[in-house]
Amino acid sequence: MRAQKTNHTMQLAAGLALLLGSFTAWGGDAIEVPDDVFETMHHKFQLETVASGLEDPWSLAFLPGGDLLITEKPGRLRLVRDGELRDEAVPGTPVVWYRGQGGLLEVALHPEFEENQIIYLTYSKPNEAGDEATTALARGRLVGDEIVDLKDIFIADAWSGAGPHFGSKLAFDSDGYLFMTVGDRGANAFWEPRSDHPAQRLDNHKGKTLRLNDDGSVPEDNPFVGQDGALPEIWSYGHRNAQGLVYDAENDRLWLTEHGPQGGDELNLVEKGRNYGWPVIGYGVQYGGRPIHEATHREGMEQPVQYWTPSIATSGLALYQGDVFPEWQGNLLAGGLAGRQVARLPVVEANGGLQIGIMERPPLLSGWARIRDVRVSPAGYIYLVIDDRRGGGTTPVVRMVNADD
Repeated sequence: MRAQKTNHTMQLAAGLALLLGSFTAWGGDAIEVPDDVFETMHHKFQLETVASGLEDPWSLAFLPGGDLLITEKPGRLRLVRDGELRDEAVPGTPVVWYRGQGGLLEVALHPEFEENQIIYLTYSKPNEAGDEATTALARGRLVGDEIVDLKDIFIADAWSGAGPHFGSKLAFDSDGYLFMTVGDRGANAFWEPRSDHPAQRLDNHKGKTLRLNDDGSVPEDNPFVGQDGALPEIWSYGHRNAQGLVYDAENDRLWLTEHGPQGGDELNLVEKGRNYGWPVIGYGVQYGGRPIHEATHREGMEQPVQYWTPSIATSGLALYQGDVFPEWQGNLLAGGLAGRQVARLPVVEANGGLQIGIMERPPLLSGWARIRDVRVSPAGYIYLVIDDRRGGGTTPVVRMVNADD
């Protein structure tokens, strides 16, 4: 696979133009949702507010019938019913370690949710002393308006007192296996040697993609099952902090976006047993400019399909499948926090592998707001969870609707 570098001059110029343009992103204590019509290479769209007044929202899931579940990092699961955000949080959520990047994170439904009502939550789980946390996966059932029988079905060996890099994204494949990301928990990138960094070792879950059965147990055909010194849940390793994960059922592909440090965010095609290089190889530097990586390439380590330097701070990742924006069918949609954008990434086959074709210039919604999560609804609308890094403010969930003439 051949990595592609984003044209950042165009990106930054476009973002500045929008920031100085016809709307203001920040209004008072909340994000102002513009009523502009946005023009893209193929479609026009507008934004509609789905829910507002959310505190630190992180993820969402679509319930049968059109209702929504939205996580708030302080530990609340919110319900949007009949288009209205209910005041009361859904009872039954776990106690979370709400500090740094931790809290209540991902929400996902079992592929057979309509029959079994099973729901999954990832969260930062505190230890008994409250001075460390790790990424945990809990499973329960959504009965009426509450979660019942919630229990942890997987607790990552990724304990740390540090606040960053929990990962926490979930995706089911066509066979019902559940993939889960765990960040490196901010482990020192200057570990000597780099090859001994926790993300490079198989004796822990830091910086890994995991593959589980739907009950949290280990599939027998995972790549490191039975290998001495390796944890059997691991599917791939050498990741930093993956906060975007989506499965392409039509092509049987698992896509992941992960944060680089200062530069070097990546889009990776995740494959069984592969090493994705962090922190041995990469395209970023430490904050302040100090070099981290030994090189950009190394035999036995995978190259990203796309990378961003400077970083856009990749967040949620979705695969567009729907009729609302037909020209975007099969495109990946990657959220950006620091980059304040949604990057539309058309995947093409070329030069014997996969690469990204002609990207949207400027990116969708460039410069408007920090995009925390991107989801495509069953009806084909694109939903965005908006982030507020300032703290104390509230943000909305919005959706993109077609405004073509």
